[in-house]
Amino acid sequence: MRKLVLLALSLTLPAVAQQKLSAPQLIDLASAHSPTLPQAITSTFDAKDLKEGTAWASHGPDFFFATEAPAQPTLVIDDAPATGTQMQPLTGSNLWYGVAHVEPIGTLHSFHYLVNGALFGGRLDLPAFGPLSYLQPGVPSGTLSPKIIYTSKIYDGMKSEYWIYVPAQYDPKTPAALMVFQDGEWYTDRNGNNPALNVIDNLIAQKKIPVMICVFINPGDISASPGTPTYNFVKAYSDQWHRTLKDSMRSTLYDTVSDRYARFLRDEVLADVAAKYNIRKDAYSHAITGLSSGGISSFNAAWQMPEQFSRVISWIGSFTSIQWKEVVTIPDGGQDYPEKILREPHRNLRVWLQDGANDMENDRYGSWPLANIRMANALKLKGYDFNFSFGKGTHNSGHGAAEFPEEMTWLWRDYDPSKTEQTYEMEPSEKSKPLFRVSVVNRKSE
Repeated sequence: MRKLVLLALSLTLPAVAQQKLSAPQLIDLASAHSPTLPQAITSTFDAKDLKEGTAWASHGPDFFFATEAPAQPTLVIDDAPATGTQMQPLTGSNLWYGVAHVEPIGTLHSFHYLVNGALFGGRLDLPAFGPLSYLQPGVPSGTLSPKIIYTSKIYDGMKSEYWIYVPAQYDPKTPAALMVFQDGEWYTDRNGNNPALNVIDNLIAQKKIPVMICVFINPGDISASPGTPTYNFVKAYSDQWHRTLKDSMRSTLYDTVSDRYARFLRDEVLADVAAKYNIRKDAYSHAITGLSSGGISSFNAAWQMPEQFSRVISWIGSFTSIQWKEVVTIPDGGQDYPEKILREPHRNLRVWLQDGANDMENDRYGSWPLANIRMANALKLKGYDFNFSFGKGTHNSGHGAAEFPEEMTWLWRDYDPSKTEQTYEMEPSEKSKPLFRVSVVNRKSE
């Protein structure tokens, strides 16, 4: 099969070499020592990534690396020289390339180079996707709707874009489960960095998750409603922190600790979706997910309305003070959630948290990794059904996306469509583990 693919490529070059190629295509060209490989590399990768040593492409465990360097680079993966990989030069340029097999799959890795003995380039966010992140043979694909634009009343004329995903197994006569994705458009590219649609199709086919309607919603835009209370608040926030109006609207939606965004979902967007599709009404069958500010907003929606959402996935969640006390009527900020978990009544929630040791930190909001560790410990101390996946990554979706099949399987484990409720309990394996501890690793001892 690979020979047939290579033959097809050779018949269409150089046109193909002028396009962005996939990792298997680049690997095939490299294996054939194709003269079009240099052009294929420069067409596939940004010049900046090649210059800075951050360019890579992958399919499963098979990776293609390329970089500019004045001398032969040594490829290092997960802090060890890549076994069996020797970077090869491209004649007439300072470009080098290499092919590597990276395992285990379904998790995050890192890479960098050594050039003349000095560390160069690399990334801490190198996801190795497993087979469930690619649509498997024989698995039917669902249908993603065209973009829908909704005008909110709760947010004074804010316009929101969203898409509805309907799996092939959906039967209008049978109520389906529901899952909501914040920053939704980021998840809708099957060949992108967050191939959620492939995972959903594969897991539904394997009956590891229920048939579910998925709503992929983007942050809204308030720019067309000047003079409204929401516009005035967002504009003042934008001016104060020198953020764009759209980015400030996203933060207002996602980072604010209140029930307003949850009401927007329940009373406006999801009511609109439920008018078109037969969706279950029980929180037992509703999940919500997002990353960064979308991560805290997902947890916040479930915390504020556990009768609407009982299952949460948060990637690199911003449990920090981004919208803390921006107005006097909002007394809590994201940094308060660990204390809220400890002091407020227990909610019936199942929560997957993911973060990395090299996530963000700044002098305005604090440390994302420490905030997520505090969240995990608070959930553990209060006996919540939770999982905390902590790696070495940065503020990046790579880790969460690589393990998304595992996350979804865990989140929907033991789901029974004949039920409408379940009391979630911490897994015995988690009960036997200690609290999360930290150690200082980035400073020399005095």
